[in-house]
Amino acid sequence: MVEVTGTAQRAAWQRKELPPVELVRPGLWSIPVPMTGSPLRYVLVYALALPDGVALVDAGWPADDAWSALVAGLAECGYALTDVRAVLVTHWHADHHGLAGAVREASGAWIGMHALDAAAVKGRSDPTAFVENITAWVRARGGGDGDVAETVGSIEDARRFRALAEPDRIIEDGDRPVAGVRAVWTPGHTAGHLCFFDEDRRLLLAGDHVLPRISPNITLHPGQTADPLGDFLRSLTRTGELPADEVLPAHEYRFAGLRDRVAALHAHHAARLAEVTGLVSATPGATTWDLASRLTWSRPWPQVQGMIRRSAVGETYAHLAHLARRGELVRADSDVDAWRLA
Repeated sequence: MVEVTGTAQRAAWQRKELPPVELVRPGLWSIPVPMTGSPLRYVLVYALALPDGVALVDAGWPADDAWSALVAGLAECGYALTDVRAVLVTHWHADHHGLAGAVREASGAWIGMHALDAAAVKGRSDPTAFVENITAWVRARGGGDGDVAETVGSIEDARRFRALAEPDRIIEDGDRPVAGVRAVWTPGHTAGHLCFFDEDRRLLLAGDHVLPRISPNITLHPGQTADPLGDFLRSLTRTGELPADEVLPAHEYRFAGLRDRVAALHAHHAARLAEVTGLVSATPGATTWDLASRLTWSRPWPQVQGMIRRSAVGETYAHLAHLARRGELVRADSDVDAWRLA
C-alpha cells in the first residue's frame, strides 16, 4: 500500500530522464545528481536550509556531470556551493559520498558519517589492497578466473576510492547533527548506514535503507559485519516504527506508507531465504557462486554482469550466512564455499 508522492520523480523515472529539482517542504529541496552508466540513473541529494546556509544529505557520484548538476541544483534552490555548511552522509558508497570531499574543499563544510562507515572509507584508501581483497573474496565464493576478470575492476578503477573523504565528525545513533534532524542508525546496506528523521516535518530521509520499488543490496563483503542481513532486518523493523508521513529515499521517488513498505521488504527476504534453503537442499555442497546463478533475479543470470553480478553473489552470500547464523545451514570448513543443510 505504498503511495507515490514524488509523482514528477516517478514520471521522470519511467521516461528514463533526470527528475526536476523540487521544493519538498519549505526549506527542504531534492536535487537529482546523475550516475551516468548506472541502472540507478541518479542519486537524490537533499538540501536543508540552515540559519547561515544549507546542509546536504549525501553529495553524489564523483564525476564531472554530477558535480555540474549539484552546483546547478543548489543554484535553483537559491544557494551557492559556498553556502554549504555540512554534508550528512547516509553511507560510504561512492554514489552518495563521492563528491563530499570536493564540496568540503569548495565550501569549508564539515562531513559527518557513522563511525563504522568512516572505518570502511579508511580501509579502502589502498586501491591495490582493495582489489586483492575483492579477488580473494570472489574465489572464496566459488568464482573462477573468468569471474574475477568480469567482476573485479582494475587497480586503476579502484583508485577513485581514494577520493572518498574521511569525515570531520562522527554521527552516532540518536545524534542531532543539525537542528530538528535525528540520526537513526540502520545497518545492513552498509555497517554504518544512517537515515535522518526530520522530527518536525515527520519526514524520513532514508538513503538506501528503504526504497519504494526495490530492496537495497545487502552484501556480505570484506569489511562488512558477520550478518548484514540480520542487521538489516532488525533495523528495518525499528525504522517501521518511526512516525514518518513521507519517505525521501536516495533513489527513484518519494513515497508514503513506510510501515507497509517495511512489511513488504520483510516478506521479500523471507521468500528469498526460503528459496535459498530449497536450493541448498537440492544441491548440497554447492558454492555461493553456483547458488547465486540458480536464484531468481529480475533478469536472466547471463544478463547479470560485471559489478552487478558480484553484488548478486554478495547478496546470496548474505542470505546464506544469515541462515547459517540461525543454525539452518552449514558451510564446509574449506577455502571455497560449500553449503549444506544443518
